Amino acid sequence: MKHTKKLVLLALILVLALVTACSKSNDNGNGGANGNAGNGTAASNDEATNDAGDTSGANAAEPVDINAKYDPAITVTAVRDQDASIAFKEGESFDSNNWTKAYQDELGITIKHNWIVPSDQYNAKLNVAIASGDLPDLFKVNGSQLKQLVDAGLLADLTGVYETYASDLTKNAIESGPLAKAAATFDGKLMAIPPDESGYEGGLNLLYLRSDWMKKLNLTTPATWAELETIMDAFVNQDPDGNGKKDTFGLAITKDLYKNGVAESTGVFNAFGSHPNIWIEGADGSIVYGGIQPETRTALAKLQEMYKKGWIDPEFGVKDSGKVGEDFTNNRIGVNFGALWNPLWPLQDSVTKNPAADWSVSTAVSATGSPLQYSADLSFNEFMVVNKDMKNPEAFIKLMNFANDKLYGGEADPKVFHSEKIGDKQYDHFKMNVVRVGGSNPIGGNFGHYKKVTAALSANDPAGLNPEQKDYYDKIVAFNGGDRTTWGTMRVFGPESAYSTIEGVYRNKEQNLKFTKFYGAPTKTMAAKKSTLDKMQLETFTKIILGSPIEGFDKFVEDWKKLGGDQMTQEVNEWAAQQSK
Repeated sequence: MKHTKKLVLLALILVLALVTACSKSNDNGNGGANGNAGNGTAASNDEATNDAGDTSGANAAEPVDINAKYDPAITVTAVRDQDASIAFKEGESFDSNNWTKAYQDELGITIKHNWIVPSDQYNAKLNVAIASGDLPDLFKVNGSQLKQLVDAGLLADLTGVYETYASDLTKNAIESGPLAKAAATFDGKLMAIPPDESGYEGGLNLLYLRSDWMKKLNLTTPATWAELETIMDAFVNQDPDGNGKKDTFGLAITKDLYKNGVAESTGVFNAFGSHPNIWIEGADGSIVYGGIQPETRTALAKLQEMYKKGWIDPEFGVKDSGKVGEDFTNNRIGVNFGALWNPLWPLQDSVTKNPAADWSVSTAVSATGSPLQYSADLSFNEFMVVNKDMKNPEAFIKLMNFANDKLYGGEADPKVFHSEKIGDKQYDHFKMNVVRVGGSNPIGGNFGHYKKVTAALSANDPAGLNPEQKDYYDKIVAFNGGDRTTWGTMRVFGPESAYSTIEGVYRNKEQNLKFTKFYGAPTKTMAAKKSTLDKMQLETFTKIILGSPIEGFDKFVEDWKKLGGDQMTQEVNEWAAQQSK
């Protein structure tokens, strides 16, 4: 009897040993995202998806090398848009550049783009891909597309791979924007990488004026809307370029009106107290949509008047930002409402081509007698996502780590990974990075760069600057020494610059900024109908500027409300009520 008990006990011990051995074998690379990191062995789709959201148990007990190179190498598919300002060095492309070569050499990741289209065609192309189910591993989406993909179960849950693989820099970039992260989180799961929560600063419509024309015509920086109108009229009717022809315009706008950050009409809307693309607080304390408010009607009437006076290019309705950029270069534009980066493009091209050209930057002006408030959008409409069928979802996080280190960390190399000036050509290498949305700048953002660069310029001592800041410093010093090809950097990061203007706005955010009241994921009705309503808004506004009766705005408001706007408004207010609990 005792002998039998010993045999049973021995058998149990052997079974337990076998179970433990199998468990350890699985932990060492035979399945799941964690096991794949070091050896390049691909898990099944189900295993990869499950492990993306679960790193508990034995996997979590063993340290993971978040920088391990894939061996053998893996291929990651992507899609992307191409903006008009991108310039490639000879022999380069989106599939072959400084970034893609470094991905291969240091991470063992080959990037393959399934398709590339101009920026204004990207969302339409992606919508077709979503409908057909032909999705790459990594891609950028807007808020409505994110909601659609989450509801359809087509995205990987990134919670686990983010927690396991994200570097300190990457986590700082994401965690410093809690509202943005919340917009990327569904039912407690991180389903996307959110954009920069402080990114509103880059979208504020600053006022850029052709200052050499102003000097020639004895004009001064405007303090009121009436003074700005005087400048626009002079730029059209007093031959500021001196060529004897009436071929210049007062205000640049594009066919997109209030998008893309260059030649926007948003500065005009803001001047009249209108915020056409954000949700604002109404008179009764509820949240209402800015695009249907009476102030927007007033601003449209003013734009129509400006168009009739010839201050706006009659062809604006067919020109994208690239085409309008050519007008800046060719001495046709004198006033621009645009983002803080506009000096780098398209204004730099104006200064490079025209020896006398110069542009000042200042705050926008009010037409109401009350202080102007800039539209500050926190609606978070760009996200990076991962296909649920991607075999190595952790590769996306490793690409993020890599980008943050090369741009901001100890491996920072600005001339290779950020930007490079060769002759009169500017090569913005950072635009080649496949991870184009990734939280806030993890070391304080561009505003922090501006503060350090200007302090170093004042002290004539760049010793405390990091490589990116030193690059800006060197370009400003070069401009001060006569190199006009670095004018744009001076006007963004120097003492009299876009960021010095933004600094003034920052001093009283509550007065100067009108933050959107809605920053959550798209509501059900938004996902279904917002794109149609946005298109209707753009078409109506454009027709009014071109001369259609202003009463068309009233019909637009009526239709907007009936075709889903009222339902969206109700959902937005329900969302706001939940946030206050």
